[in-house]
Amino acid sequence: MTYPDPRYFGDGGEVSAVYRPDGSVAELIYPNGTKVHYLSTGATTGGLFGLYRYEMSAEPGGPGPHFHRTLAESFYILSGSVRIYNGERWIDTRPGDYVHVPIGGIHGFRNDSGEPASMLLHFAPGAPREGYFEGLIELADAGEEERAEFYRKHDNHWI
Repeated sequence: MTYPDPRYFGDGGEVSAVYRPDGSVAELIYPNGTKVHYLSTGATTGGLFGLYRYEMSAEPGGPGPHFHRTLAESFYILSGSVRIYNGERWIDTRPGDYVHVPIGGIHGFRNDSGEPASMLLHFAPGAPREGYFEGLIELADAGEEERAEFYRKHDNHWI
């Protein structure tokens, strides 16, 4: 494996870092209290990756087994315990645990602990996952055909 082709051609670098202090307000809060922080979106990284802090409420829930055709997904547990499906079994993770799912890999995640939990979600390349996260709220009242189109559009293929 080699380094990718250069994407920056300036002489001395540029001032372009983005700082997001701890305690910043989440961009999305679900009715159950789960919060999603858009740390770096595909739009802000030039499509390289997306990174989100996902703070799950104590209420049980999360997506069941599925896969993506266009992106890899990684999980880094910050607090609590998140159950992550690795394609074969559910793993009870704890802070510091990491799971990487390559493109096409079957996975899912749930918080069944009864306590809050948080993790970093990393998607590569940087697909517009914000539309997926935000659209889930409206999906509760959607019909079967509308749900299928939403999941197809957002590259979620359920098992």
